[in-house]
This record gives sequence, structure tokens and C-alpha cells, in this order.
Amino acid sequence: MAEPDKPDNIWDEYDWERFLQQQDRKTEKYMELLERYIDDPNRDQIIAREMGWNHLLDKDGREWAENVDSLFDEEFAADEEAEENGDEKEEEEEGFEVHPLYQASFALTVWIDQLFEEVGDAQNQPAAVKLSTHAAIASAKLAAALSDDDVDEIGMTIAYLKRALKATITGIDAAMQLRKDGAIDAERFGTLNQRLFQIRDGIIQLMGDYRTEWRRRYDRE
Repeated sequence: MAEPDKPDNIWDEYDWERFLQQQDRKTEKYMELLERYIDDPNRDQIIAREMGWNHLLDKDGREWAENVDSLFDEEFAADEEAEENGDEKEEEEEGFEVHPLYQASFALTVWIDQLFEEVGDAQNQPAAVKLSTHAAIASAKLAAALSDDDVDEIGMTIAYLKRALKATITGIDAAMQLRKDGAIDAERFGTLNQRLFQIRDGIIQLMGDYRTEWRRRYDRE
């Protein structure tokens, strides 16, 4: 088979994975800086300098940041006013929100929260925190993967699905540890395990479908 006939401006899943890893490192650095300088009056300037965001250090950059903060404040105030007045925003369900795999993943995060409310002290165990965190991560990564209605960036979609899969597998491992520690009973564990594996299998199937589509578009015999 010849090399994939991939246009120069189209990234495959490995290109996207490298990009996302780079963004992860930047996010981790930002969070470390934010924690370190959270109480410093010059926090924003220090973080911008450390992150290399030099465009935010000049006058125009500061004004832009202030305008963004102002817009967020206005939107938050409008949302609060709407809630107080009993107004509801009508939004048409579309995209990732109606995808059955995302719905199953999101429903699992809610179910896990309810589970730990029922079992009490278990929610403070490291495995429980790990399970809750990675269930939420899987749901978020699925939302990112499924948000491209036109599937223009198949590589990006697969890269996010791989991250959702990794988070789900980590959740499975955490569930196993909770059962081993006796933090949850056999019935709850059985339900939890079934739902986690259902999501895992769904992600694997979806990744296969997108990879098939990638080969159809860009590979030539």
C-alpha cells in the first residue's frame, strides 16, 4: 500500500495527539503558576510572562483581558437575572449532546455521584476520587470528540476518543480497587462495571469507524 494521500493541511490522530499533549503541558504549567501566585496582586502579569504570553503584557493586551472579563461578568449577571425571573433558555439539542455514547457517559457521572452519596465514606477514598474524576474526563473528551458535526478533522476526533478511552480504562481500574477494598458491594460494582465496559466498547467501536473513514478518504491502493 502506498503512503496515505493526506493533504498537507490535514492532521491525522498522531498529529493531534502531539498537539494535545503539548496543550496539556501548557495547562499543567498554567495551573501550577496560578496556584503559586493566586494571592499576588500582579498575578496575571507574572503568569503571562512565565507562559510567554507577551501579547498580554502590553497596553492593548491588558485592555483586551479587561474587556473579556467584563463580558463574562455581564453574561453571568444576565444568567442570574433570568434564573431569578424564572426564564428558561430554549436550546435545540444537537451535536454531541444527543449522541448515545455521550449520553451514556454523562449519565454514568451522575450515577457515580449518587453512588457515593449512598455509600458515604467511600467517596473520600483515593480510588473513589480517581473514578469520579476520570468518569468526568471521559465525558468531557467524548463531548470534544463528537462536537465536530461535519467530521472535518477525523484525526482530532480519534485523538479525543483515545483520551476518552484512557480515562474510561482508568475508571475501570478504580472501580476494581473499590471492590477489592470492600468500599462498594457486589451489586453496585456489577452495575458500575457493566456501564464502564459498555462505554469502553462504544468508544473502541467508534474509533474503528472513524479510522475506517480516514482510510477511505486518504489511503489509496
